Amino acid sequence: MSRLPRSARLVIAILIGIVAINVALRLLDSSTRGADETAPDSSSLSTGSTGVAAWSELLERDGHAVDAQRGDVGDDFLDPDSTVVVLEPSDLEDDDVQALRVFVDAGGRLVTGGASSTPLLTELLGVDEAPEWSTGRASPAEPDSSAPEVDGLREVEAVGPGLWRGLGDTDPLLADDERRVLAAATDVGDGRVVMLADVSPVQNRLLDRADNAAFALAIAGDRDRAVVFAEGVHGFGDGTGLGAIPGRWKAALLGLVAASLLGAVAAGRRLGPPEEDARPLPPPRRAYVEGMAETLARTKQPAAALAPLQRAARAELARRAGVPPDADEATLHAVATRMGWTAAEVAAVFRPPADDEDVLATGRVLARLKSGETIERELGRTP
Repeated sequence: MSRLPRSARLVIAILIGIVAINVALRLLDSSTRGADETAPDSSSLSTGSTGVAAWSELLERDGHAVDAQRGDVGDDFLDPDSTVVVLEPSDLEDDDVQALRVFVDAGGRLVTGGASSTPLLTELLGVDEAPEWSTGRASPAEPDSSAPEVDGLREVEAVGPGLWRGLGDTDPLLADDERRVLAAATDVGDGRVVMLADVSPVQNRLLDRADNAAFALAIAGDRDRAVVFAEGVHGFGDGTGLGAIPGRWKAALLGLVAASLLGAVAAGRRLGPPEEDARPLPPPRRAYVEGMAETLARTKQPAAALAPLQRAARAELARRAGVPPDADEATLHAVATRMGWTAAEVAAVFRPPADDEDVLATGRVLARLKSGETIERELGRTP
């Protein structure tokens, strides 16, 4: 197959680059939009064992409108008729806490949990009223009140570590037989706050155990309440796709692109002149023959130059005649004569050349022997 022209190779390279860029952008966009098993713990975007994507799907199937809120909590309006879920927050600003306070006071429902939720609860409830988080395990836990969040439940399983001590003014919801509290709740303003010391009961790994799924539905409130999972507290920003790339990453990518371009330019200067469009072909056979003839002529020893050709002709003659390759000259001479060779052809093979005509005769004899003329036709003249 002939080599592609340079312009065609350039077009193919550009098309491959465009495809590679689109695939990379597609992967980036999907990784910043959809559920992912590598997302942070207690995130509704995580399908891993410690995520809560299953809870989010369960709520949606039960009739709730479900949304994953990105960026700062305080940047969006929080509808007091909805439920906001803030589990194991790692990045809560003062504006976020203030927005959640206003939301709960106005009648909103807040579900929070994990050790990192205690600063938020302290700000919402006050130092004396907020429960104190402690390591430990309260499982299996049973209803410890008649609150609607635990009505009809028998037990909830958890894997720890986490339980509430010093409940302050909050009411226990779930506790084990040693009175270790797994979940609590309290009214704040016109709203309600549900507090999980251990969030494992609503995580993917335990949602199908005991009455965990029923508890997860109950703490979300009535079906007409939309449920908003705060994902900004897990590091998910407002942007998706290219917009989700941090500024420092963009600067690094631009630096890599610039370095790649400089590397290509530097490498191109070392590659030498442009490649020729067509492969250079060897000179015509006639020019080769003429050049060889001139070289042999300058030796002024035609007999020595022609000797290898004569030996090759005699060897081919012996092979075709079926005589030993070391047969003497008389035997080969007789065979050639029976084949109908002319005297000039016989002399060309067995005698040193006297002139240019003898050289041509030797070449003709060898060419005829190599050309595929059947020896049977030659031997047909043999008596």
